[in-house]
Amino acid sequence: MLRHHVDMPALSEMPDISCAFATSMATPEHVALAEQLGYRRAWLYDSPALYPDVWMVLAECARRTSTIEIGPGVAIPSLRHPMVTAAAIGTLTTLAPGRVNVAIGSGFTGRLTLGQKPLPWRYVREYVLAVQGLLAGDTVEWEGAPIRMLHPDGFGSPRPIRVRLILGTGGPKGEAVAHELGDGVFVTTPTAEFAHCSVLTFGTVLDDGEDPGSERSMAAAGHAGGLAFHAIHLRGAVTSLPGGDRWLAALEEFPERERHLALHEGHLIEANERDRLVVTGDLLATFGYARTSEAWRTHLRTQRSRGATEIAYQPAGPDIASELRRFMEMTRG
Repeated sequence: MLRHHVDMPALSEMPDISCAFATSMATPEHVALAEQLGYRRAWLYDSPALYPDVWMVLAECARRTSTIEIGPGVAIPSLRHPMVTAAAIGTLTTLAPGRVNVAIGSGFTGRLTLGQKPLPWRYVREYVLAVQGLLAGDTVEWEGAPIRMLHPDGFGSPRPIRVRLILGTGGPKGEAVAHELGDGVFVTTPTAEFAHCSVLTFGTVLDDGEDPGSERSMAAAGHAGGLAFHAIHLRGAVTSLPGGDRWLAALEEFPERERHLALHEGHLIEANERDRLVVTGDLLATFGYARTSEAWRTHLRTQRSRGATEIAYQPAGPDIASELRRFMEMTRG
């Protein structure tokens, strides 16, 4: 794989400003706008129970853009054979040469929506090794048989295929694999241990004097408040949140066997019916999902000082174009 050395800038500087999307049929249009606005990269979520196929939408993003870097963030190994992923990467590098980044992880929403736990990191490691070998043009072993990319001219990108490959991590096991095999990490909390650290970021930029509980703010950042309940529930501590008992009681009205389906309704798209019981403007402000421009700039500089080289901002709500504009305008204020 192509490894990149990133010189650490002065701590007062902003990280790269990129965007992330809960992949939708409108995402290619939004990625094209992000390119015009100056976003560095666009990452698309890979959760087929919630969103359209990430590779098909990425291909359409490639067709509509020319400079912004694009890729899945993060791809889930169990959803595709490593040859399928390698072929998809090769196809995208042909459509968007020099602009492809790939993030691979153990599976959060992409597996939980299917009623499955995240993959063991030993499996992710073997998968990444297989994909890297295939992209290099090597013959690798998978499921007891040798496999190799056999695509002749005109049927795929010539090997070796070089892309930045980073790992979506959330703990020491994933970070160990990232140190061994990756070009960086895709995380929600920054770390200074990697030359490339993409930090997924949620929320909205408040207008001057706007209340965090305004209709616009709740629509644009309610998904982030819902995420807090989803994530902390999976750790078994949701009752520690304001209204957590009420939220949990509403979720437990669903049969246990199907509860994961109810949990992830609207995940990272909007606050679902249960989330709306408890997500308030105060909660959005407390968790930092609704900030003033000045507060956002201070936050981004703090993230940079803690190791973030890239902020991957995910807009949401009924006017994603407006959210993309206001976030980029904030960074230039």
